[in-house]
Amino acid sequence: MQFPDVVTMAVPAFVLLVLIEMAAWRVTGKGDYETRDAAASLLMGLGSQIAPLLGGGSLLLAVFMSAYQFRLFDIPNSWWAVLICFVIDDFRYYWFHRISHERRWFWASHVVHHSSQHYNLTTALRQTWTGQVLAGLLFKTPLVLLGFHPLMLAFVGGVNLIYQFWIHTEMIDRMGPLEWIFNTPSHHRVHHATNPRYLDSNYAGVFIIWDRMFGTFVPESRDEKCRYGIVKNLGTFNPIIISFHEWIGILKDLRSAKSLREVCGYTLGPPGWSPDGSRMTTQMIKQRWARLKGGQGETAEPALAPAE
Repeated sequence: MQFPDVVTMAVPAFVLLVLIEMAAWRVTGKGDYETRDAAASLLMGLGSQIAPLLGGGSLLLAVFMSAYQFRLFDIPNSWWAVLICFVIDDFRYYWFHRISHERRWFWASHVVHHSSQHYNLTTALRQTWTGQVLAGLLFKTPLVLLGFHPLMLAFVGGVNLIYQFWIHTEMIDRMGPLEWIFNTPSHHRVHHATNPRYLDSNYAGVFIIWDRMFGTFVPESRDEKCRYGIVKNLGTFNPIIISFHEWIGILKDLRSAKSLREVCGYTLGPPGWSPDGSRMTTQMIKQRWARLKGGQGETAEPALAPAE
């Protein structure tokens, strides 16, 4: 069974859909585009495709092929195995995505995708230039050892990525019964929002059932419009700063670390962790919002402090 490079094949469709969405935005006024922001997202997407060619992609494939020799099961490259692999890999993606929000080391790469204050199809292309090799080694090697061929994993991962492209839009409202099973634009808008109600939720790739199962699902409220970006927005469209700002922040914090506990906290703690609690993590922001909401009503919201 052959596994085509579906992401490369989908690039013309990505471009066409971006142009269609931009045209629809100009006609209807629905959605949001900013030229410099869209350009930055496209540059980030281009860089994310070039980065693996610098050696990391070849290294990852070599490790996967070596690990595959020690697989527990001989899983055939058949259509039913691909379907099973797709579901298992999506479950794997949920946990990788969740950890990428909950642990600062992984957030340093993933924050790139959340750094746009606009939500449109170009935002889907705003991808990291760093962290892909380590993420692959930690989160995909177990599936290779289980018996899924590396090329099959690459294929289902590509299909998952293509699926997630179209949900980065404000043009599509809720989708009825599909909302119970699949990740949709409504669910993913919540994921990209910085409102305390919405922070760190809806980690799904394709199947929203994982969020429903593990208590991380939050529905989009018609009474509270999503505000996009990160808690402390960058205020720049420079792709170098977008790509590396959180890594630089980690290095600065490590220089001031006074103990092993602080080193671990600054790298493996949640984004916003600090030794004295002077910065705010997502949990702290949500707890404060809940207290104010309880005392002042549903619409009460605190001013947010940086959580990075």
